[in-house]
Amino acid sequence: MSGQALRDFLSMVQRDYPEHFLRVTTPIDRSFESTAIVAELERAGQHPVIVFENVKGFSMPLVTNVAANRKLLAAILDVDPANLATSFRDRCQNYLPAEVVGDAPWQDVVLEGDDIDLTKLPIPIQFPVDAAPYITAGQICARDPETGVDTTGFHRLMLKGKNRLGVSLHSRRRMYEFHRRAEERGEPLPAAITLGIHPLHYMGSMAFHYPPGVRKFEIIGALFGESYRLGRTGTDGLEVPWGAEIVIEGHILNDVREPEGPFGEFTGYASYRSTQNVFVAHRVQMRSDAMLHSVVSGMAADHIRISCISREAEILNSLRRNLPNVRAVHVPAETCGALMAIVQMKKTAAGQPQQAIMAAFGTETYCKCVIVVDDDVDIFNLTDVMWAVATRARADRDLFLIPGAMGAILDPASDPEDNTVTKVGVDATKPSGRDYAERLVIDDEQRARAREILAGMGIAGMQ
Repeated sequence: MSGQALRDFLSMVQRDYPEHFLRVTTPIDRSFESTAIVAELERAGQHPVIVFENVKGFSMPLVTNVAANRKLLAAILDVDPANLATSFRDRCQNYLPAEVVGDAPWQDVVLEGDDIDLTKLPIPIQFPVDAAPYITAGQICARDPETGVDTTGFHRLMLKGKNRLGVSLHSRRRMYEFHRRAEERGEPLPAAITLGIHPLHYMGSMAFHYPPGVRKFEIIGALFGESYRLGRTGTDGLEVPWGAEIVIEGHILNDVREPEGPFGEFTGYASYRSTQNVFVAHRVQMRSDAMLHSVVSGMAADHIRISCISREAEILNSLRRNLPNVRAVHVPAETCGALMAIVQMKKTAAGQPQQAIMAAFGTETYCKCVIVVDDDVDIFNLTDVMWAVATRARADRDLFLIPGAMGAILDPASDPEDNTVTKVGVDATKPSGRDYAERLVIDDEQRARAREILAGMGIAGMQ
């Protein structure tokens, strides 16, 4: 069995993209240092996958930043980075049944009862505001108590003790509903936390809009282009990735709420909002040489890059139903991977940008600013986008405010009482029906020649 595990991805990066792989042997403290190293690399424009070999006080290595690099995410789908969202959208719809396989590698070591001690994992404290160490790469798997259909997705997990984790189900999506239904029955929700997943699992778990009877594992299989291999847990028979590093089995308690947070969220702010749920572990299974996978929190690309791609795909899919002249959509990581969307279109009639703005807001709840630009604007270059806003948008005619709209619960600008926010659309396309100022351009041949001359002079970065 190969190809669907985190360590398969690490091997691919080391072999084919060694410039994007970093192994840190210097001892680091689990408090803040891994996050600070990633932040400094990002400031330098670098997004390598990182393995920390020596976390002080722990024997297990720490793997992080696996989903930060758009080039690597495109490579595992064998597409150009510019086509990543389109490919993701298309492949997610080709659902493939999952395959249950016995003798999973995470069954090497089994811990139960008093032997369970989650404090022995090198779980980072990422920001001074964080209330405790947080498991950030934990994919929680659970079944709908009514239909039996399962799901898997990320939820932050606060370390509270040897077998106890605080969890927030604030996305209000499937997992929240599964727990609500179990609680109505007076029951806890059986759940398994999977640690150490391939980035394609990460991507598939972030698909937002799909039929209620479809399993997330069928979407993940579609991304792999083959059935996703699963193993079955021992306590509740939940199915989890066969290639995982660590599996923590337990229950999300019913009618129990405990303080959880604050935590450094994707907005770049501390979040004190939480559903305050509690997970209790009953069994831990892991590989004999297990690695702890952690997602860098806050506004790190590892935290928000895939949410950018999934939102780009969903918005593009929605817009093209009625506006086939929409070329592309970009959700910049710089705007928290959710709060802004940029739509590129070849406008053929007045009113189309406004139609795109309304459709984008209707598709993505978290988004609160949509900018529509012409097809001569590079939507992956915020400088170019802001140039279009500055030179093509007329404030009296091209700004559209939508007060009282549903926002993101973690957005600090949303109303704390009802989570509403005023959303804004910006039409930064050229006006229809008249000539407009001609844009200055330098063609690709001229740019290539300029780079050749500069590289010949030894000026770095010109290759």
